[in-house]
Amino acid sequence: MGNRFWLSAVLLVLSVGIAGTAGGSTGRDVQEGGIFRVSFVGSEFDHVDPALAYSSSWYLLDTICARLMTYPDKAPPEGLRLVPEVAADHPKISRNGKTYTFTLRKGFRFSDGTPVRASAFARAINRALILGDRSGAVQYIADIAGAADVQAGRTTTAAGVIARGNTLVVRFTRPVLDFAAKTTMPFFCAVPPTLPADPEGVRAFPGAGPYYVAEYRPGERVVVRRNRFYGGTRPHHVAGFDVDLRATSQPEVLDQVERGEADWGNAVAPAYFAPGRRLAAKYGVNRSRFFVKPGFTMRHILFNHSRPLFRDNPRLRQAVNFALDRRALSRAVTNSQLAERLTDQYLPPTFPGYRDAAIYPLERPDLSRARGLARGNTRGGKATLYTADFPQPVALSQLVGRQLAAIGLTVDVKPIAGRGFVPRLTAPNEPWDLAVILWLPDFIDPATYVNDLFDSRGSGNLGHFQSKTYDRLMRRAARLRGPERYRAYGELDIRLARDAAPSAPTSFFNEPTLVSKRVGCIVLRPILDLTAVCLK
Repeated sequence: MGNRFWLSAVLLVLSVGIAGTAGGSTGRDVQEGGIFRVSFVGSEFDHVDPALAYSSSWYLLDTICARLMTYPDKAPPEGLRLVPEVAADHPKISRNGKTYTFTLRKGFRFSDGTPVRASAFARAINRALILGDRSGAVQYIADIAGAADVQAGRTTTAAGVIARGNTLVVRFTRPVLDFAAKTTMPFFCAVPPTLPADPEGVRAFPGAGPYYVAEYRPGERVVVRRNRFYGGTRPHHVAGFDVDLRATSQPEVLDQVERGEADWGNAVAPAYFAPGRRLAAKYGVNRSRFFVKPGFTMRHILFNHSRPLFRDNPRLRQAVNFALDRRALSRAVTNSQLAERLTDQYLPPTFPGYRDAAIYPLERPDLSRARGLARGNTRGGKATLYTADFPQPVALSQLVGRQLAAIGLTVDVKPIAGRGFVPRLTAPNEPWDLAVILWLPDFIDPATYVNDLFDSRGSGNLGHFQSKTYDRLMRRAARLRGPERYRAYGELDIRLARDAAPSAPTSFFNEPTLVSKRVGCIVLRPILDLTAVCLK
């Protein structure tokens, strides 16, 4: 997962994003209890240990996790609003943005009956630091005071992580404005304070969420059962999950669901949309078994603001947005009209605060507007476009070049081999002007689509966009919370896309979901919410 611009190569070939909405059965259909059957390709399931899991295993870990902050088990946009879970309220944040204080609510217990204290979350942070680069969590907590000492083996507890009873204090060495949202990731689930930091990962351990891992045999199965001491309010209808890890391919996983041998299985979008599967024809769309909803993976055409062509040249950046034929770009890399939702903005359309401003054309270009904006601003008219060296991204990039010829730009497409793509983009003075990028954050928050991509200090600002005005607006929005925060980002999304146009967004990938005929209580936020499911 990740602030994963590097997925531009892989996801263009393999998958299409994440989604969100709800459907399912009425209360009369709900059966309390029963075992929900899940299928995974064994090689694609990495760990059940929260500190080490960093792939599709997160879908299962959501059932066992109790977090400081979370997202409700509801359809978007409500299901994408950050709310307290084990925390009694949103954290108190110091004026300088360096100290977070969480007060825990009472009543949460691990599946062995032990109460959940602040030490459970302190241990989650410290375990990840002890495991170092083995844990994907480290990138999000490296700025905690004393984190480097733990990673270097000088101590096992970071000085900036302080647990006293039901109070957790986390101190950073610099302002961090989104740590509350980061605690929604499974990395930071409550874990027993004595849970060892095993580099191979623990396999069975008490959980504080609605369920816990009773057994894990890599390549064979995971057994998840209900936590009878659970003290939270999340739905938990089924008695547990039996996860079969013996499938050898994603088509096999979907075959099992269609035959009723599994109730749900993990697969990427191309497996659902394969021409021979015909899921829409067999089950309809968004009825009872096959669902397609807007996802969170964004494709955008990145401008390099450190180079003369697009630096301080908003009219040309706007011209590109008007000149792109977004529908044709989508057709170039997908085999189904269900695979993508076109966009001209940066926030996913299911986000709280999102407002469709219809800034640029989606179905066809507006070449008259594009040429008017480009006139006198093409600065020599030559552009270099970097793309990952795979057939689909190369084909898409070549089509971008042909479309931009209509506004006087001659685009030289340069495929970059394998994992060298992102390092080449980030290398100083690398001579690229355009790049086709996918963006999928690890945690769902408006700042990950705005600040991370376009703040001058943003972790995903590969295009080197620099604006004191927008830096101030983005950082101000990041300090807000609740409805005011979502409104601020909704307005900032429109202003950025319309006035600054730091990149050219073209689509969000849709997320397909297939369930067996006995599944009810279906909530997709963004993928199937396993915790909420029930059996008919």
